[in-house]
Amino acid sequence: MIGRVSLSRIRIGRPGPVVLILGTLVVIGVIVALIRFAFGIGAISNLNNSYPWGLWISLDLLCGVALGAGAFTMAAIVYIFNLKQFRPLLRPSILTGFLGYVMVIIALLVDLGRPERIWHMIVYQNGHSVLLEIGLCVMLYTTVLALEFLPVLLERPNWEKPLRILHGITMPLVILGVVLSTLHQSSLGSLYLIMPEKLHSLWYTPLLPLLFFITAIGVGLGMIIFESSLSSRAFKRGLETHLLSQLARAIPYVMGLYLLVRFGDLAVEGKLDLLFTSGVYSLLSWLEITVGAIIPIVLFSQRSMRESPRGLLIGSLFVIGGLMLNRFDVSLLALNHLGGQPYTPNLMEFAISFGIIAAGVLTFGFVAKYFPLFESGEHGTKQATESLPSSAVPTTV
Repeated sequence: MIGRVSLSRIRIGRPGPVVLILGTLVVIGVIVALIRFAFGIGAISNLNNSYPWGLWISLDLLCGVALGAGAFTMAAIVYIFNLKQFRPLLRPSILTGFLGYVMVIIALLVDLGRPERIWHMIVYQNGHSVLLEIGLCVMLYTTVLALEFLPVLLERPNWEKPLRILHGITMPLVILGVVLSTLHQSSLGSLYLIMPEKLHSLWYTPLLPLLFFITAIGVGLGMIIFESSLSSRAFKRGLETHLLSQLARAIPYVMGLYLLVRFGDLAVEGKLDLLFTSGVYSLLSWLEITVGAIIPIVLFSQRSMRESPRGLLIGSLFVIGGLMLNRFDVSLLALNHLGGQPYTPNLMEFAISFGIIAAGVLTFGFVAKYFPLFESGEHGTKQATESLPSSAVPTTV
């Protein structure tokens, strides 16, 4: 039984080529990070006075936080909306979200430098800064995700007392997690409300926090489908197509709401003509709208695509790709950077990002292989709980 297996029985076999490649990326990333801390950010990046925020903010922070939205989305579906049939998707979603937030934190520590001073944000607070709210929410929500995921690690050594405690605080944790995630997903959009003269009019709007939140929900559903599709292939397990198709069915409504809000705002503000008269910005805007919203709506409106493993994977890739395009547009490509200094990310900037992503993938694979991460419907849930007393079975992840 899962709960009776000792941690001492874990045996790590010889790594395969994929693991070796990912491990190499991690090692390179660590070396580059050490160079950054030893010689400063200028030694590994092309950031300058015109571009103080570059690849790491756009990719690791804005995309990373949004791509971790599947955790709060699935927790809300299972516990707040009481749709227990989606429980088999919960644990992988929580782990993906937790690893995503940890990777965001690591990237920020490399970007900001002086990680030993991260506590200064808590003590020397700037109550007028959106960054304070984002920082506190990310720290608290990462802690919540760790507590939500902890039962997966505790089931194996069968630590009953901690499991009972976590069982008792499940619902407060879920509610707190949803509130915190809602706050900072939208607040990332609020960061750019102070830039009306710098952010192009196609993206600047007082509704930017709402648009960030809506797209986070959409990409959260997409990430659940994407993670499930890849893990089913990597670990040769069944794909919960019947569950994923229901999630995919909701995506057209979410992205349809996004299109309604975005086009409605442009119409009210008299900016619709900018979609056709802004040159490269018009192309960027239509690209993200088409890739991230229109195509997923068309694909997932078809039952055949929703019930096809390949169709689910392709559709989720479009949702994720569109979200990433949107975050890069808002934070980098559609901003008017003063000073005239150009910016092209240094290869070592990519090394940091790829190293962090590789570490996250390796960690997910390790947990999936050696801990009870996946539940296969009722059978999987029963197998995971048979060895525990009824009072010790966690209702959290």
